[in-house]
Amino acid sequence: MLRTGRLILTPLSADDHDALSRLLRKAEVREFLLDGEVLSDAEVTEIIVNSEKDFAASNFGFWGLRLIGSGDPIGGGDLIGTAGLRRLDGGPELEVVYSLDPGHQGRGLALEAATAVVDYAFEVLGRDRVLAEIDEGNAASIALIERLGMRAFETVPGVLGPMVHFALANPRQAAESA
Repeated sequence: MLRTGRLILTPLSADDHDALSRLLRKAEVREFLLDGEVLSDAEVTEIIVNSEKDFAASNFGFWGLRLIGSGDPIGGGDLIGTAGLRRLDGGPELEVVYSLDPGHQGRGLALEAATAVVDYAFEVLGRDRVLAEIDEGNAASIALIERLGMRAFETVPGVLGPMVHFALANPRQAAESA
């Protein structure tokens, strides 16, 4: 579990299936995250199962986002989004990924969640850097990633058009090598 000022992040589980399905079927969420595709129930189950396997094997995956104080005392209210780490294109490097229910956008919650996940990658996993892959047309996500301190380093082809790769070096490791 991770905690921020306003959010509780808990690893996705089978209990999140229905709420995750609803979230990922919203056009505003799937437009860039899923290249507009509507996922089947089996595909949502696969996301959860793969995340659970990643947490068991490598201590990272996808967390569900819940507002602190919504529901039970530890923030067990409604799932309002996701944030997590996955291997970029199946390689060794991790990318930060996030989604947020449109009703909760515009309040800095996605930035808060992404910051917690990137900090986790650096502080718990000891990663040298974290990446992000953003559709060139996704101005809101590009702005968020840049607020995290990430900088673009290459553009590659994608399903919906060019994808921009961003990176952020672990500030602790950069300071130690200086």
